[in-house]
Amino acid sequence: MTTPFPFSVLEALPQALPAGLKPPPWLIHELQQRLVLLLNHVLMQEPAAMQRLQRLHGRQIQVAWQQWDILLQITPAGLFESVEAGEVAPDLVLTVSEPSPWAVAQMLLKGEKPPVRIEGDVQLAAEVQWLADHVRWDVEEDLARILGDAPAHALAEAGRTLLAAVRRFVAGRAERPVESA
Repeated sequence: MTTPFPFSVLEALPQALPAGLKPPPWLIHELQQRLVLLLNHVLMQEPAAMQRLQRLHGRQIQVAWQQWDILLQITPAGLFESVEAGEVAPDLVLTVSEPSPWAVAQMLLKGEKPPVRIEGDVQLAAEVQWLADHVRWDVEEDLARILGDAPAHALAEAGRTLLAAVRRFVAGRAERPVESA
């Protein structure tokens, strides 16, 4: 007998919420701004990525998932800024086609990319793919600036160990079918 997956309730959570329940617009805007700041922080650690994006300044990328979307414009510095939708269609639209947030999280934890529908400029899509394949956030380096090298290394190592355990757990759950009670 297999035990049921402890977080299976999370998969049903989006459908269980009332249809009209949505965060206020100001909260969505603030979360999008924080996401853009994080993306730019990571890009600034990779000068090659910024150089590649500088050639594409002014281009717009819309990323959508379920009812959420964000429109990003590439700046002359090779970074992103969040912009409001205008009269001109974005150059590239990336739509995550997996509806389940839990399934998306599982894919990301396994190191896989969720299924994405791509519409628009193929060259821009290739640059975004290059970014996804080559740009990584060096969390340990950021922690070292705050905590010092030794504590940052210890904390990052603990995080890597925890992430590896979660990945093994997710991979094990994906291999075994869940029996219903």
